[in-house]
Amino acid sequence: MLVHVPKDRICKGMFIELVECPHSEFGKRRFLLTQERDRQAIMASSAERVLVNTALGIDQTGRPSSIPAIAKGRLTIERVQEKVETATVELRTNLDQISDGERPDFHKLGPLVQTMADVWHATPTVALEMTRLKTKDEGTYVHSLAVATMMTQLGDICGLDHEETTLLGVAGLLHDIGKLKIPDEILNKPGRLTEEERDIIRSHPDIGYDWLRQYDEIPQLVLDVTRLHHEVLDGSGYPLRLTADELSLPVRISTVCDVFEALTSARPYKAGWPAQEALDWMFARPHLFDRKLVVRLGGLLMPHEDQALVS
Repeated sequence: MLVHVPKDRICKGMFIELVECPHSEFGKRRFLLTQERDRQAIMASSAERVLVNTALGIDQTGRPSSIPAIAKGRLTIERVQEKVETATVELRTNLDQISDGERPDFHKLGPLVQTMADVWHATPTVALEMTRLKTKDEGTYVHSLAVATMMTQLGDICGLDHEETTLLGVAGLLHDIGKLKIPDEILNKPGRLTEEERDIIRSHPDIGYDWLRQYDEIPQLVLDVTRLHHEVLDGSGYPLRLTADELSLPVRISTVCDVFEALTSARPYKAGWPAQEALDWMFARPHLFDRKLVVRLGGLLMPHEDQALVS
């Protein structure tokens, strides 16, 4: 179980998932707190709370969890890649069916969210690295799969319940559905876009929103994320130029995850950034992105110290 604990109440024996401060202040993630110097460093940081995993260490009462410590199972690189590729095919099939006029079926999309959550929990960093192995034709689908996976995990540590995090994942899967209406020669153009082409690309949130809102069963959260995932806190985003007080937590989560995935992924016209460079760039722009979410995403993306893939 993940719980937020005020930093002045942490103690040795707790398993620390994330210290909610910039990486430069305290860089360790996912470790068993055994050293007094680590506790003192956390106390000296700007963090107000620490995310503690009570399944892997003691809770605030000092009692050890009855759940076994970190699972010993490991996934091979081939198995992770197989799961990602299978999920990509399933997502593409579902979105193509919607594109052909079929009604969205949440019973088909929900299991995809769970599949990628399982991969994340087994091998969090490498699971995302595998989503980089996308061809030009797969780009939109695998991007959506990666964004959906990050959104569910970020929603989880923000305290959302299982139903809400699953819905976040579905929203992530559908957030770029409007791009299916964008001509491939523009979407996959290897060079710089013209201003006219950029405007066409920027129409995809409204296209997706108008497409999905015709279905009564689409929840408002999914519609909001589809339309607003390119909005930023200072009102300079699109399509509605909304400001911070108009942007819900799910929308803020979607923006942070979408931008991070875009920065770290290779495009026809650019190389992908290293994860830390992307996080630092986003953290340095609090007028655009929710800093607390950027810090939490950084904590999620740090490698598990006790895990490795078997090649």
